[in-house]
Amino acid sequence: MRKNTFIIGLLISFILGCNLTSKNHDKYFLQVAEQITDYRKSIDVYASEEGVNNLFLPDLSPDFLARKDQKLTIFLDNLAQIDIKKLTQDNQINLVILKRQLKNSLDEYHYNAHLIPLTSEYGFHSSMSFLISESDFSNKKGFDLYLKRLADIPRYFSENIFWMKKGIEIGVTQPKVALIGYEDSIKAFITKNTKESVFYEPFKENTAELNQAEFESLQHQAQRIITQQVIPAFENYNAFFTKAYFPSARNEIGVSAIKNGDLFYANRVKHYTTTDMSAQQIHELGLTEVARIRIEMQKVIEQVGFKGPFSEFVEFLRTDPQFYAETPEELLKEASFIAKKMDAQLPKFFHTLPRTPYGVAPVPDDIAPKYTTGRYIGPSRDDQAGFYWVNTYGLDKRPLYVLEALTLHEAVPGHHLQISLNSELKNLPSYRQDAYISAFGEGWGLYSEWLGLEAGFYQDPYSNFGRLTYEMWRAARLVVDTGMHMFGWSRERAMNFMKNNTALSLHNIQTETDRYISWPGQALSYKVGELTIKRLRVHAKQVLGDKFDLREFHHQILKNGSVPLFILEQQIYEYIELSQD
Repeated sequence: MRKNTFIIGLLISFILGCNLTSKNHDKYFLQVAEQITDYRKSIDVYASEEGVNNLFLPDLSPDFLARKDQKLTIFLDNLAQIDIKKLTQDNQINLVILKRQLKNSLDEYHYNAHLIPLTSEYGFHSSMSFLISESDFSNKKGFDLYLKRLADIPRYFSENIFWMKKGIEIGVTQPKVALIGYEDSIKAFITKNTKESVFYEPFKENTAELNQAEFESLQHQAQRIITQQVIPAFENYNAFFTKAYFPSARNEIGVSAIKNGDLFYANRVKHYTTTDMSAQQIHELGLTEVARIRIEMQKVIEQVGFKGPFSEFVEFLRTDPQFYAETPEELLKEASFIAKKMDAQLPKFFHTLPRTPYGVAPVPDDIAPKYTTGRYIGPSRDDQAGFYWVNTYGLDKRPLYVLEALTLHEAVPGHHLQISLNSELKNLPSYRQDAYISAFGEGWGLYSEWLGLEAGFYQDPYSNFGRLTYEMWRAARLVVDTGMHMFGWSRERAMNFMKNNTALSLHNIQTETDRYISWPGQALSYKVGELTIKRLRVHAKQVLGDKFDLREFHHQILKNGSVPLFILEQQIYEYIELSQD
């Protein structure tokens, strides 16, 4: 039956395509886009208060994923019938992005990405902690929906484990070395006292102002569900991970070692960079950037009067107590001060600022040990702020000299500003307001670090060295990510390359290397995106001369939200041409 439905869908797609010559392409595109949007809403369990087919967490059953694959294939075929040149400029961008979204979903399914629902720092189990921030506890309905989602955790976990077992059977797993200690992130959710569980937190305060009997009933339900369903699900997953998955995980670190892994990596390179660059070209670009930045770093070493070699200077930075906070509060306060200092500089660089505020908070304890040094977490509702997460785990591994660069990247003018402006654009369809294209977003984040020079940051040469080590970190990613996944580099070789060229702490180098191993290709997006934005800025300034306005240039970069780099280039070249008149 499903096969016949699929064939009928393809025939309809073909017929519609044949008739397009006599139709309005924009109208047809909007019809297909609406169908895609409606379908996505129909399967989005997080957007539904009633659940989807009695499920309150994502459906990962083989039947559902197969049907979803067929549906998305038909949608992509329908979009392929449209002549992009006959669309308005906005719809040309919409078409490119919508096709890209569909293709990525199909590619991930066909390359068996669903068999590996975890990375070295994250996984489906840790994502459950976000159920709290994504829930509304201002009324009883919100509490009830949250309880239904908690009760669905055992089914959701069992389906993920089903796919992980399939991955073991065919050798499609994460590398073992990247998962050492991973079970700690699972155990963090397992508590003997139900009331100490992170999932019970919403029931410690009657935020919905319910009568006492009603709220106590919810508390009892929560205790029962957490004790009888949630905790056992985590215990079962922990047992599976430690006894079955980890022992069976592959030894080779490169994704090219698995079946069709080289094709998958090439696919990921194209997806994350939005370019046609090969792994070899990116590897060579990385080596060139590493050499250039190394010269800049040496200038700073000479500026501070350090007499030893590069390795000794880096060791000095990694071990001298003056460069490290003594308490988590000190680190958070310093990050907050830097963020507020940059807030005051924003009007000099942007004439459009987001209305959404942001806060500074520590990375949650349950994921902090293997988590990256900092990250931006956007709000899930319009009554929430975004948050710049700072990792306060292992303070002797969180140098203060990189904190300016980190803050400018994750908060402002980096991710918070860019992502918030994107979500607040009224002219974008829903499938673009929350879309995130890594080469654009991470490229903007790295560009924002560099922009701090013009905003008066990095006055301390050690902080400037921290900026350079962060830029070197992103350049080194081009080398080690391609090296490990395509050119036979060992984990040790990659870590030594990072150690010898950056001032990152050894702990950060290890966690970051494992991140690249377990998330092929994503790390390439930063430097490729940043270099594109810088190149476009230089070109605009050269052509426009006195007419060049930095605030307007930034507006042109951000005004259409997150877009592929080739679209961004088209937009900026058009802006330059119009500005010459």
